[in-house]
Amino acid sequence: MSSELRRGQWLRARVVLAAALLALGSAGLLAAAGSPRVQLLLGLAMAGLAGWGWRALARLQWPAPALQAEPAQPQQDLQQRLLLLEGELEHVPVALFRCSAGQVRALNARARRLLAPGGAQERAELLRELAEAQGEAGRALLHIATERGLERWLLAASAMTLQGEPVRLLALLPLESELEAETLKAWRQLVHVLTHEIMNSLTPIASLARSAQELQGDAERAQDLALALDTVARRAEALARFVADYRRVSDWPEPRPEPVELQALFARLEQLVAAGWRARGGQARFQVQPDSLSLMADPGQLEQALINLMKNAAEATAELVQPSLEVQARLTRGGRLAISVRDNGPGVPQGLEQQIFMPFFSARSSPAGGGAGSGIGLAVVRNLVHGMGGTVRYVKPPTGGACFVLSF
Repeated sequence: MSSELRRGQWLRARVVLAAALLALGSAGLLAAAGSPRVQLLLGLAMAGLAGWGWRALARLQWPAPALQAEPAQPQQDLQQRLLLLEGELEHVPVALFRCSAGQVRALNARARRLLAPGGAQERAELLRELAEAQGEAGRALLHIATERGLERWLLAASAMTLQGEPVRLLALLPLESELEAETLKAWRQLVHVLTHEIMNSLTPIASLARSAQELQGDAERAQDLALALDTVARRAEALARFVADYRRVSDWPEPRPEPVELQALFARLEQLVAAGWRARGGQARFQVQPDSLSLMADPGQLEQALINLMKNAAEATAELVQPSLEVQARLTRGGRLAISVRDNGPGVPQGLEQQIFMPFFSARSSPAGGGAGSGIGLAVVRNLVHGMGGTVRYVKPPTGGACFVLSF
């Protein structure tokens, strides 16, 4: 403020001084009326004084614009933030790559270790697969040969444009240990179930077969022999049905995708099941938002998956006075298509949310089981949906009941 005050005082002094000198010059002009040369020199001097005073007066009336304030974020602080971000990316436990113009560049330490000796054995092949990775956002499973053997890695790709140039960011995450552990766990569960079901049939068959041998030749116990043989036959039939059910889980044909209009599919499903729910005093609602939603899927397999889920819902609500079924198709906030099948039954017991998808899991003791008590309904649903590129998850609604969500 003191510098501005001194500046204003100096400008006012210039104006006053210029005015005084101009007044003296005017008097000099009058005094030198007989000398044209002197009048000319005085006129030139007075013109200069007038301009000098005028500029001072103008600067008093229109002050100089104020200087712009300095940015709130100092340049040094911004650089520190960039260095911090670079350090965090460097130590991310995921291999990050950038692909542009067909060239792949490692972005962090994990990516460089994968390309270095001791990492991927076929480095050129890996770079080729990365360069050919899908440009749009998506995921794929890669098999990479390392010094530890062939390992499975999850590849996630994201496309963007930087400074007018199309760029793909790629992330590679090792999955071998986790997938191997889950596979072993699934095998143990399946072997346990298979052993239980098979032994339930083989144990009485073996026992009754020994009894039948002892009853041979005893005419008085012919009726007991016939009963034993009938029981053996029934248990053998049950075992044959079990094997047939197992084949149903594993031997579904390959899907044949085609555009499926969900509004038309839901209309067929509503016509199939709505009358049965109304007869039980309940209701079945089907909704597609928006009406134009469609999906690339095998129409027969998608319909079978939804029928299995609706059958499960009917079994779960069999004891209710007002059963309710709601089937809805919509787009999620992430842009994926989701089909949900929800009922107002007792839901899935806590802790069994993952086991219900295992073939032959305790269908008789859990209303979540499917396949008319065979325990294969949800396993079939998962296989069908996975074959069409989707996922199926159990969601526990906050208001109770059970909800299964198919995402594509």
